[in-house]
Amino acid sequence: MNIITIVGARPQFVKAAVVSREFGKHANINETIIHTGQHFDPNMSDLFFEEMRIPAPSYNLNINNLSHGAMTGKMLEEIEKVLLDRKPDWVLVYGDTNSTLAGALAAKKLHIRVAHVEAGLRSFNMDMPEEINRILTDRISDILFCPTETAIRNLNNEGFGHFPSRIVPSGDVMLDAALFYRQYSRPPQIELNRDFVLATLHRAENTDRPECLSEIIRALETISRERDVILPLHPRTRAKLETLGYNVQHSPIRFIDPVGYLEMIYLLDKCSLVMTDSGGLQKEAFFFRKYCITLREETEWTELVDHGYNTLAGSSFDKITRAYREQPHPDFSTPLYGDGHAAKVIVDTLIEA
Repeated sequence: MNIITIVGARPQFVKAAVVSREFGKHANINETIIHTGQHFDPNMSDLFFEEMRIPAPSYNLNINNLSHGAMTGKMLEEIEKVLLDRKPDWVLVYGDTNSTLAGALAAKKLHIRVAHVEAGLRSFNMDMPEEINRILTDRISDILFCPTETAIRNLNNEGFGHFPSRIVPSGDVMLDAALFYRQYSRPPQIELNRDFVLATLHRAENTDRPECLSEIIRALETISRERDVILPLHPRTRAKLETLGYNVQHSPIRFIDPVGYLEMIYLLDKCSLVMTDSGGLQKEAFFFRKYCITLREETEWTELVDHGYNTLAGSSFDKITRAYREQPHPDFSTPLYGDGHAAKVIVDTLIEA
């Protein structure tokens, strides 16, 4: 069986690596990885693939720094060339990026079967390009690997029970990844106190609106007077703070350089609280049994909120500081994302299909 995996962003490589390792256990499966280049990252060198135990991509399309339309169109064109040449049995896509949509669309128009990992997620915010990507990808996929019961319910509510596609409760590949990479995690090159808050801030809805960014930073400053707030600083956020005239060097917040996945896993494992606008980090906080204050008005991971493991504070100073003061101490006993064997479910399903 020939499978083409399409990825374009660093988190997708981490997810795909888990499944690739499972593919490697089967001599009759040949996997080819296409990296669209969507998120250009100079750190994704040969060393990155070696450290993360990730197969290097066979194709790097180097498509980035374009508008949504231009980027998706160029990806469609280039992915189609590879698919026509390799003629795979399946195209496997992950998540909700432009690479996800382009890969699924290119395959479907060539009558190649599509499997979507992380299917069924919904933020119900159509202003987010990711929401558009995930809805369209789900609709044209043949197998929908759902990480949660909520995702399955979303698809059923949209009528997927009447579509010629198969819904599979797989569990979450990011839990597989967290369990695997925990043994390889390493501390960033900074001094850490025993009790600290891990914060991240990068979404355009927060960074591109000065009033939102100012409110969040003011809240984090307030919290940092009680305990360390460690914030790996995304380049977009740094640029926006500089535009506001904010001096990160003289802030009570401990801004540090961006960290890799292995360092982030270490910080998640050692921190006492997570505050983030990242989708993935909300979930990873749960994997490491850490309460999460989400700096957004909505989340794709609604089950975390429903079970009391996460609260939505948006960009309001009052809401953020109140969420910090009133944080509960849940026991994290509910297995929301499977048992850490999502990759095996995915591979076994593709073999049987």
